[in-house]
Amino acid sequence: MNMKRLTRMLLIVVPALLAIGCAPLAPVMSITDQPVETSRPASLDEIGNAIVRAGASLNMQMRKVRPGVINATYVPLGGAGKGLSATMEIKYNTKTYSIEYKDSQGLKYDGTNIHRNYNKWVQSLDSRIHVQLSTM
Repeated sequence: MNMKRLTRMLLIVVPALLAIGCAPLAPVMSITDQPVETSRPASLDEIGNAIVRAGASLNMQMRKVRPGVINATYVPLGGAGKGLSATMEIKYNTKTYSIEYKDSQGLKYDGTNIHRNYNKWVQSLDSRIHVQLSTM
């Protein structure tokens, strides 16, 4: 293979490989003051239990820190061996709940941006919380 052809091929292949290996970052998503919508009045404990069920259905480790605060930790399938995890803090009362970033490993968090998959996990958790609350 001549040198010009090799150079051209490298100029095409190397940037393509780098683009595949680079995780696209996005601003960290927070869910703020979402209404707790239930078919009947629910206690703080009942709402907390619904949030725990929502996270558990997504294979998140749910830990009640204190009344009104739950930490949800997610390790994506195959992520444990790569050191990937995300922890969200869920604050709730009988009227609203919020999901905020707490910590992560291996997701390139820079104080503002994070791997875009984190936002998908937050959206999934929010959706499941809505479902669990709506069944109450």
